[in-house]
Amino acid sequence: MSKIIVAGAGAFGTALALALERPVTLTGRNMDEIIATRRSPRLPDVLLPERMTLTATPDVGPEDILLVAIPMQGMDSYLAGLGAVPHAAIACCKGIELKTTRGPSAVIRDRLGCASAVLTGPSFASDISQGKPTALTLACEDLALGGELQALLSSDTLRPYLSDDPVGAELGGALKNVVAIACGICMGARLGESARAALMTRGMAETHRLALKLGAKPETLYGLAGFGDLALTCTSAQSRNYAFGFALGAGETPAEGKTVEGRATALATLDLARAHGLDMPITQVVAGIVGGKLTLAQALDALLSRPLTTE
Repeated sequence: MSKIIVAGAGAFGTALALALERPVTLTGRNMDEIIATRRSPRLPDVLLPERMTLTATPDVGPEDILLVAIPMQGMDSYLAGLGAVPHAAIACCKGIELKTTRGPSAVIRDRLGCASAVLTGPSFASDISQGKPTALTLACEDLALGGELQALLSSDTLRPYLSDDPVGAELGGALKNVVAIACGICMGARLGESARAALMTRGMAETHRLALKLGAKPETLYGLAGFGDLALTCTSAQSRNYAFGFALGAGETPAEGKTVEGRATALATLDLARAHGLDMPITQVVAGIVGGKLTLAQALDALLSRPLTTE
């Protein structure tokens, strides 16, 4: 019998495991305390139900479904040490690998060679864990397999919409983090709501520019994986990428110990843009700021001094 295994016991992985209305295995690092208390330090107010198996050493079989909620920059090394190949692996992270500019689907394909899908969209772990309604994109090139996974992952509160465009889904999820950092910087520096709206709009244009070049479908970027995720992440302090940018814009030191996928993604995206001869100014200034090559004043000047053009 196949099992559903969620790899990654952080906030999002734990929330996904909670949302699934069926037996599920949750695994990750530092599981001893979670096993002993049946509480996650990332979601301390939630008692993990008995239907959830907690383990540091999952038994992954060829019929199992693996949800990979590992941060993008550690995903390949985790899969390399897995020692088994599941029936299908679903990427639940949002980013681009800095070393190789690969997305999560390519990492799964290269490392495991099994069928893959991407689960992404506008979602906060706290909302999912509290049973609040959440709609996501489930993208899989094989729509028959995608339909099976959709049925497995859907619940009364978690609604995955099926897509056959994993490239667009994962790029929408990755690049909105870069735009969210920019929007956070904007609001932290008190540049105003109008400036944030401009960044979101032009950031969406940059996302389209790169994603379409890499084979994404435009409709994916207008959906949950694109516009939906962008709207949520660029306007809420719950977003780690937005909060990181806000601290930078306010001249504060960002909080430590939280994964901010947009930092590495900005650098990786800039490499992709240059390789394809694309102009992505917002990505460029965010990469400059997080890479320590630009000050906030220099970044603002770089954006405002660009030549006037058509939209």
